[in-house]
Amino acid sequence: MFSPTALRPRYAKWLIATGLFLMLSGCVDKPNTLERVKEDGVLRVITRNSPATYFQDRSGETGFEYELVKRFADDLGVELKIETADNLDDLFDQIGKPNGPVLAAAGLVSSEQRKKQVRFSHSYLEVTPQIIYRNGQSRPTDASELVGKKIMVLKGSTHADQLAELKQKYPGIEYEESDAVEVVDLLRMVDEGQIDLTLVDSNEVAMNQVYFTNIRVAFDLGDARSQSWAVAAGEDNSLLNEINSYLDKVQKNGTLQRLKDRYYGHVDVLGYMGATTFAQHLQQRLPKYEQHFKTYAKKEKVDWRLLAAIGYQESLWQPAVTSKTGVRGLMMLTQNTAQAMGVSNRLDPKQSIMGGAKYLAYMKDQLDDSIQEPDRTWFALAAYNVGSGHLDDARKLASREGLNPDKWLDVKKMLPRLSQKQWYSKTRYGYARGGEPVHFVANIRRYYDILTWVTQPQLEGDQVAEGNLHVPGIDKSKPAQENPPL
Repeated sequence: MFSPTALRPRYAKWLIATGLFLMLSGCVDKPNTLERVKEDGVLRVITRNSPATYFQDRSGETGFEYELVKRFADDLGVELKIETADNLDDLFDQIGKPNGPVLAAAGLVSSEQRKKQVRFSHSYLEVTPQIIYRNGQSRPTDASELVGKKIMVLKGSTHADQLAELKQKYPGIEYEESDAVEVVDLLRMVDEGQIDLTLVDSNEVAMNQVYFTNIRVAFDLGDARSQSWAVAAGEDNSLLNEINSYLDKVQKNGTLQRLKDRYYGHVDVLGYMGATTFAQHLQQRLPKYEQHFKTYAKKEKVDWRLLAAIGYQESLWQPAVTSKTGVRGLMMLTQNTAQAMGVSNRLDPKQSIMGGAKYLAYMKDQLDDSIQEPDRTWFALAAYNVGSGHLDDARKLASREGLNPDKWLDVKKMLPRLSQKQWYSKTRYGYARGGEPVHFVANIRRYYDILTWVTQPQLEGDQVAEGNLHVPGIDKSKPAQENPPL
């Protein structure tokens, strides 16, 4: 018979062994971040509410970062849940919190301080910090001329770090960091003269410059930098490795380039004078025809803002114009097209818009089923301009060059060849001014972008209303007089 004292050491050893076994079992069974995302069926992502990252319009969620991370979630086979941070400090604080976001996709640039908080993925976009000033004011040409200027940047941004470094060399530099604004607010404040200067990345300047017609780039402050996604600090590389594999894949297969082209590839087509004129015409001309655009776009199941953008590209929303080639009216229809679409008077703006809507819908319907959106819309616009036959020729040229005939990014490279004999002599429909539809589509895309922003419904809440986060900086006051027709 064993005594109680003899049992105690064995019992104690058994308890220790059992405890260790349970601890080890718990470690083995605990899922890593990637496994947890897949088990939950949800990818939780935090971002910024801005044109270059994530915002909502009447069509739903959109933005460069949103589309890129949405494709990642689709690749994982999980639902995407987006939340927006009030400011950059809040964004970094939220990463990795229990039941919180596991990924930040917000146009982030790595820094030594940030590396203490998070880990960064492979790069997907190169940007350059730029000093922005107001047209008509003295243009600073180097860092020494920032002294004495009223400057504001985002709190917690790498731009604030840059200015802090400059201040060591030029103690007279003064700047304010704010967590109550976004980049779009900073650009608006420069545009309106509330501040003298700001420092933002080149992609945000390019995307927003058309809304703020007074802003100008003074100079680049430093070299180009890489934007990356961020995950929580630690030794769990499961999600980070998956992200890097995905980013490498979309870089290689062209998806990333197509997104860049969609959001940034057409941002400079208007120039400052074109942007100013368009802003004026939004107030002076569009209201006369807006209801017609909405009525016939709805009837033909196209976006009225796209239809309006075509009208502006064709005639600057002027109903009585006639080109040297004989096309007439607000939508600049040919005689044959007008007759085919049931338009008896091309100079009647209502009839012209009706005809343009029917013709755009017809062009889309004629395209091959293999062409998907958004490329399908760009192809339809090109066909609207140059004709479906010439567009087919360009697609065939793309195929011969090993490019994708269903992607606008590839086909638009081929269209200019239709004006070169060595190429058009090999096509069915021959010569065409192939560069024109490329510019035609690029301009319409930019006008459409602006119209999309202008017509967005305002979100509820004082922060949005007062901060003007979702409204482009187009002067709403009535101009003294309308410019003469261009």
